[in-house]
Order: sequence, then C-alpha cells, then structure tokens
Amino acid sequence: MFCIQGRGRLFQRPVKSFVKRQKNDAADAEAICEAAMRPTMRFVPVKSEEIQGAATVFRVRELLIRQRTQAINALRGHLGEFGQIVPQGAANAARLIAVVEDPSGLPADAVATLKVLVATLAHLETEIGKLDAEIARCAKENEVARRLMTVPGIGPLIATAIAVLAPPPETFRKARDFAAWLGLTPQQHSTGGKQRLGATTKMGERSLRRLLIIGANSVIIKRHVHATARPGTWLGGMLTRKPPMLVRVALANKMARIVWALMARGGVYQSPAAAA
Repeated sequence: MFCIQGRGRLFQRPVKSFVKRQKNDAADAEAICEAAMRPTMRFVPVKSEEIQGAATVFRVRELLIRQRTQAINALRGHLGEFGQIVPQGAANAARLIAVVEDPSGLPADAVATLKVLVATLAHLETEIGKLDAEIARCAKENEVARRLMTVPGIGPLIATAIAVLAPPPETFRKARDFAAWLGLTPQQHSTGGKQRLGATTKMGERSLRRLLIIGANSVIIKRHVHATARPGTWLGGMLTRKPPMLVRVALANKMARIVWALMARGGVYQSPAAAA
C-alpha cells in the first residue's frame, strides 16, 4: 500500500499490481517506489494549513445542516403522531415551530420536550447564518471566487468552496479531466471498440459535486432570466428532450468545465450571446 494525502487525512491505495511476489514490508516498499515512478501516476497535492483552515467552515456547515435536517425530521415525526401533519422540507420548519408554540392540540407532557427541539433548531439556524456570513465575506476577499461568481448558478458559497477545496487547475490537463475528477462524467464500460456509458462516476470531492448540481438546478428553476436557458439554446433543447436530473448533471458538468477554464486562464465568464 502507498498513502496519498487528501482532505486533511491519509488515504491508502492498493499497489498490489506492482508487488512481484509475497506480502511483506520489503516487497510493499519496493512496490510503492515502483508505483511512484510511473509517468502516468496521479498524486494528490498536499494542502497547506491555511487552505485546510479555510475549508473547515464548509465541513462545519455541512455538519450543522445535517443536524438541522435531523431536528426538523424528528420534530415533524413527533407532531405527526399527534395528528399535526406538516410537509417535508426546511422551508416548512416555521410551520412546525408554530404548531409547538400554539400547542392547543398537543399533550402537555410532550410540549416541553418538543420545545427542546425547537430551541435546538433555532440555535442551528443562527450558527448556520454566521457561517454563511463568513463565507460571503471570504468570497468578497478572494479574487478567484469573485471571478467564479460571474458564472450563472455560482454564488458566494459555491465559488468559495471551489477556490478552497478544488486542486490547483494545473493538476488537470483539460477541463474534462476536472469534470471527471468531480464525478460529473459517465462511467465507462467500453470494450472491443463498443462504447458503453453508465451512470456518473461520483468520484472526487462530493461536496463540490453536490454544490455544482444545486447551482445548475437554480439556473433551471430561474431559466426565464438566463439567456443560456432560452428556447433554441443548448440548455433549452436539453430541457425539452431529457429527464430533469440528467439535465442538471449535464449542466453541472458544463459549469465545472467553465470553472476550470476561468481558474486556469483567468478572466471572467461571458455568456455566448454577450461574446457574440
């Protein structure tokens, strides 16, 4: 085995194909050296402490969002047992809180316990808001993030996450390699000259992949204000022919390629209509 560093910790990758015979420390060390000397071997760049510190805000924010989702689901589930039905989604959290604040149809013994969940939910909302404000501040100060925010669908959160979590652009030869690293390209099962493409590979940084898909979804939702989504454009045609989720992933793939081009070559995004 040989170790590569990523996301602040060590990952082990097997190099069994380079082990000549038997399994011992000497054979493993020789295999590691042999694998490291391969001209096509890919290595994960070591992140500095400053970059790892800047990435902490995204890890903590993800944790708090998961905890908020758990609190909302628990609150909705408990209220459902008493006949108080509220639709799913964080947007309906206010309705859940309103039911607890006016507990006319709830048992008195359950109200005090449910208010603990409400207080936890309010605390999480406050802390997430503080982290969002910190991310917005960093986006204004980061030159790369400011240029990335010119891409439709990329806001302060996505731009700052890419600037902090993504490897340097020179790590990849071209934009497609960056999109493939993010797991936004189809998995290949090709053989005998016959090309077979499967689902997306879901490799690389899953946080960036999820954020780019969310950004692509925002463009699709607000397609009436984006020139790139009007009828007759590539995105407009995809929306009429393909399933919605496939279009989101395809648009996220395209956004990832644009992001790599901006990071590698500089400049800001120009829509095809403006460039023409």
